[in-house]
Amino acid sequence: MKPSGSQLKVIKEFMEVGLIKPVIDKVFPLKEVGDAFQYLESGRAKGKVVIRIK
Repeated sequence: MKPSGSQLKVIKEFMEVGLIKPVIDKVFPLKEVGDAFQYLESGRAKGKVVIRIK
């Protein structure tokens, strides 16, 4: 299966109605972006790692 725009549209719609919910593992401030990458590379992340811009 190759990703396509139509598949992304369906996924977006599922997320909007709550059928798909991303799992956020950890949030890092922008100034700790290096730590965030180290955390990802360590293999400990069990969900999405977020970089907070503000």
